[in-house]
Amino acid sequence: MFPRLIFTAFCLSLLTQMNIQAFKVISTSSNTHQNITRAAILQKSADVCRDLILQQGRNFVQPDPLTAESLAEACRSPASASILQFIISYVSTRNAYVDGRHVFNPQYHFDDESFEQARNLITQGVSDVKTSLKQKNYWYSRQRLGETLHTLQDFYSHSNWIELGNRSPYSTLIKPSLPLDNLADVNTPTCSSCDDNCTGNILETIITQKKLTSGYFSLLSPNKPKGKCSHGGLVDLTSLVTPKGGINKDGITTAHGSLHFVAADVATAATRDLLQDIREATGNVEFLRLMGIFQSSSVLCFVVDTSASMTEEIAEVKRITSYIIDSRQGTVDEPSAYVLVPFNDPGFGPVYKTTDPDEFKTEVNALSAGGGGADDPEMSLSGLWLALAAAPVASEVFLFTDAEPKDTEMKITVLALIESTKSTVNFVLTNPLTNTTRSLSNPVNRAYEDLAVASGGLAIEIPNQLLANATSAINDTSISSLVTILQAVRNPGTAEPFYFLVDSSVRNLMVYITGNSTQFTITAPSGQSQSSGQSDGSLAVIQSVVNFHMVQVKNSSQPGWWSIYMNTTQPYTLKVMGKSSINFQFDFVEVYQVPHPGYTVFKSRPRSNGNVTLLLSMLGSGSEVPTVVLLVEASGSGFHRGLLEDVGNGDYLVTVTTVPKGEFFVFVIGQTNSSSTSDYNFFQRQSSTQHRASSFSVTAERNGTWFPGQLFSIPFTVATSNSYSNYTVTARNSGQYNMTFPSSLTTGSDGRANGVVELSTPGNATAGTEVILTIEVTKPETNDTNYAFLRLAVSRAVAPPAGLALSLWLSAGTLLIGLVINK
Repeated sequence: MFPRLIFTAFCLSLLTQMNIQAFKVISTSSNTHQNITRAAILQKSADVCRDLILQQGRNFVQPDPLTAESLAEACRSPASASILQFIISYVSTRNAYVDGRHVFNPQYHFDDESFEQARNLITQGVSDVKTSLKQKNYWYSRQRLGETLHTLQDFYSHSNWIELGNRSPYSTLIKPSLPLDNLADVNTPTCSSCDDNCTGNILETIITQKKLTSGYFSLLSPNKPKGKCSHGGLVDLTSLVTPKGGINKDGITTAHGSLHFVAADVATAATRDLLQDIREATGNVEFLRLMGIFQSSSVLCFVVDTSASMTEEIAEVKRITSYIIDSRQGTVDEPSAYVLVPFNDPGFGPVYKTTDPDEFKTEVNALSAGGGGADDPEMSLSGLWLALAAAPVASEVFLFTDAEPKDTEMKITVLALIESTKSTVNFVLTNPLTNTTRSLSNPVNRAYEDLAVASGGLAIEIPNQLLANATSAINDTSISSLVTILQAVRNPGTAEPFYFLVDSSVRNLMVYITGNSTQFTITAPSGQSQSSGQSDGSLAVIQSVVNFHMVQVKNSSQPGWWSIYMNTTQPYTLKVMGKSSINFQFDFVEVYQVPHPGYTVFKSRPRSNGNVTLLLSMLGSGSEVPTVVLLVEASGSGFHRGLLEDVGNGDYLVTVTTVPKGEFFVFVIGQTNSSSTSDYNFFQRQSSTQHRASSFSVTAERNGTWFPGQLFSIPFTVATSNSYSNYTVTARNSGQYNMTFPSSLTTGSDGRANGVVELSTPGNATAGTEVILTIEVTKPETNDTNYAFLRLAVSRAVAPPAGLALSLWLSAGTLLIGLVINK
C-alpha cells in the first residue's frame, strides 16, 4: 500500500494549488467567532503570563506578533505551543457548535430581545467553568467556555449596544448580581423599514433614550411583535415584514455591516473581560493550566489489574511510575496530569486523578494484589472505560493485566471513547503462550489486540519476569510532542516494503512493531540498512521481547525517505513515531449555510453514504500548510483524497466524497513555508486512532443545566436513509448514576427515531463533577454501530440578581425562563 500511496500523494502535493476556492464556510473578509476567541485568549494569556513571570523576578518580552508559538516562547514554555494551539482550536469549535445546534433558540444569540435568558446562559456558563476548574475537569471547562463565549459575543453583533454609541463591553452581562436596565419592552417599537441601506433604521427615540433592543429572527415564520427590529438577511423571514431590513453586524455585507469591525473589537474586549473574571476566581496558575501553558501534552495514565496473581506486575508498575516521574520532573516532558484506575473481579475503580506527581506516587504505592487467580477473567474493560472518561483528550493509556476481560460487552463503549477522545491504549499482557508456541499470540488477548489496533496502541505480550524490558517503551510513548508518521496493520501478514518521509523537524525517531516471528529491515535515506537480527547496529538499537520489537534510531533522525521491509506471514502492526512540533488535529464536522455559513463538530461516527467533511487544524509554527489529505484504509491499499479549503488561522475544511468501507486513518502530507521543493520541506503525519463510518447517525444534545438531585433529560435521534429499521440502544455514564433509556428504537417513514436518556444524580453531588455519557446504537442484522458522546457536569445554581423575582430564576431546583418570547 504505502509505496504507491506515498509516491502518488507526494506527487499530488507538488501540484496542489494552495488557494483552492469552494464554498465560503468561514468568512475571510469579516471577523468571526473563531478569530475573536483566538485573539482574546492569546491577549489575556499574555497578560497573565507577564504578571506571573514578573512576580518571579524574571523579564517578560511582549511577543509581536502574538501567536501561540511566540506566546509560549515569551512564557518560557516553548513546549506549550502545540497544546495551546490545540486548546484554542477546541474552544473555538465549541463556540461554532452553538450556531449549528441552537439556531432555533434565540437566547443563545441575544435574538428576540431575550436579554434576561441570554445573560442567564452566560452567568451559568461562567459558573460551570469555575466549578469544573475546581475539580480539575479542564476539558469540560474548555467546552463550556467556548459555548458561553458564543452567546456573549453575539450580544455585540445582534443588539443595538454599538449603535447606542458604546465602545466598551457591557460588564453587567458577566455579573449575575446586577440587573439589566433600560430594556425595550415587548410593546415598544424599535425600528423603521429599510431596503438597501439600513444604517439609520433604529428609531431615534430608542437611540436618545438609550433603550436596549435586539433583532428578531426566524427561519420558519415571519411573525414578530409590532414595530420590532429584525436580525436581517435572506433567511430571516421576519425581515420581510414591516419594519423590514435588519440590524445585525455579523459581517461587513450584513444590514449594519459598517459597524462590523467595531462590534468585533468590543466583543473581543468583552471576551477578555470574561476570561479575566475566570482568572480572578481561579488564580494565575490555574488559568494558565486551563489554556495549556506551562503544561506538556503528556499524561501518565495507568489501568492496573490488582488480582492476587499480579503481585510482581504491581511492583513493576510502582517502579515504572517512580522512574518516569523522577526522570521527567522539571523537564518539558513532565506529565501535566496523572490518572490511575485499579480493577479486578468483580470490582473496578475508583478513578484517581491529580496534577501532583508526589500524590500520584503515593496512590500507586498503595496498590496491593488480592483476590482472583491467574486464569480468572477481570473487569478490565470497565476499568479502561473509567480511565478514558477521566483522562484528557488524546491521552496515552497503559493497561496491565494477566487475564482476559470478563466484561467484553464494554468493548463497543470503549471503542466509542477511543474514537471520540482520540486516545491511544497500550496493553501490557503478562500471559503470553509458552516458548514452543510463541509464533502465535495468546487467543484470550484478542479483545485487547483489537482495541490496541483501533487506538493505534500496542498489545505487548511479555512474561512478568521480563516486564522491566517494556519500561523504555512505556516511557518513550508517553512523552510530549510525539507525532505519528506512519502506521499500518496487516492481518494476515505479507512481505511488503513501507516508505515514509522524515522531515527536518523530527527528532528521536522510533519504530514499534508487534507481531510474532517477525523479520524486518530498516533503511535510512543514506542507504544504510539494519536487519531485525542486529540488536545494536550502526543505524539503530533494536529490542525484541516476545511479540514486541522497538527500533530506536541512533543520533538525530536523518531527513528524507526511509523504508522498512516487513518479511512475515504472521499478523503485525507497524508504527513510526518521532518528536516534532509539527502535527495536526481534526474533527468530523457538519457544514451548514443557515443562518450563516459555519460548522458543528460530530461526536459520533460520520455517515458512510455521502460526503464527509473534516475540520483540520495544523499545529506548529504557523508556517505549515497541508497539501494533501487522505483517508487511508487501515488494512488495505485504498485511499480517498479530500478537497482542501483554507478557512484561516491554520484551519482547513476537507471534503471527501467517498469514505473507506472499513477502518481508516487520516493521513496528511504538507509543506513548510519555504520556496524550496526539497523533500526536507515536506512532512507527513498520520492519525493514530482508526475511524470508521456508519450507515446511520446518532445525535444527542445537552438540554439545559444539570443540578444536584435533578433528573436530567438528554434527547437523542437516530437518522438513516432507511425507514422502519430496528436498532438496539445501550447507554452508559462514567459517574455510574442511575438512568433510564429505551432499549430499542424503530425509525419511521422519514428514517428517524427519537429517544431520551434520563440521568439522575444524588442531591449531594459536588458541583463540577464531570460525567461522560455514551449512547451506543446498533443495527442488529448488520452489526453496524454508531454512538453519541457527551461531556457533562453537575452545575452550581447562580444566585439571582438583587430585586429580581425568584419566579424568573429557580423553582424546585430547576432554572425557569422568565420572559415570554413572542415570535
